[in-house]
Amino acid sequence: MKLRITFIFALVVHFTFAQLPKGFVYVNDIIPSIHVELRYFGSNNFMGKPIEGYQHEVAILSEQATFALKEVQNELQQYNLSIKIYDSYRPQRAVNHFMRWARDLNDTLNKQEYYPNVMKQHLFKEGYIAARSGHTRGSTLDMTLVDSKTGKPIDMGSPYDFFGEVSWVKSKNLTTQQLANRMLIQTIMKKYGFMHYPKEWWHFTLRNEPFPYTYFDFPVN
Repeated sequence: MKLRITFIFALVVHFTFAQLPKGFVYVNDIIPSIHVELRYFGSNNFMGKPIEGYQHEVAILSEQATFALKEVQNELQQYNLSIKIYDSYRPQRAVNHFMRWARDLNDTLNKQEYYPNVMKQHLFKEGYIAARSGHTRGSTLDMTLVDSKTGKPIDMGSPYDFFGEVSWVKSKNLTTQQLANRMLIQTIMKKYGFMHYPKEWWHFTLRNEPFPYTYFDFPVN
């Protein structure tokens, strides 16, 4: 095991071995019924390419976040619904990749699909891209709800990772059904100890996360 600790506004821990660090688990080991589609493992994302640090399509979270999420999944299955994870633990190297992309104003390959109404140079200012992410602390996930049998997502009113006001939790530009779907995901996640990010209906962080000041950089493997 090789361990290097760097202080840059917060603690960043680098692991160079495949075994998960203490306190982390593979989500499907604890919740086998959960659906996983890591968007940053492939090219179906706002950058249009795989993101650094995603070596396998596996969801990783802290033990505490995973067991809280299991309670959510157990309740959802009573309604034939399931969690679908788009992103969970995210290594710091992936966040650094986002930062480099955001500074390259000439790379607007997926602008029309993901941020048609936001100037790329404003993504930092408007809170869509940041140098530090809660995902890197291991207790934050991006998710939606799907039919547990078909895997079809329910309508939340905007696509995942869409940068714009329609993705804000309190957006009013939604149908009655879309508002009800958002209320469902917000209510059940709050019930089991997760708090939301106001600009992303899909983004949740465990309220009493175990590593609140540590930003990890082991690969998703």
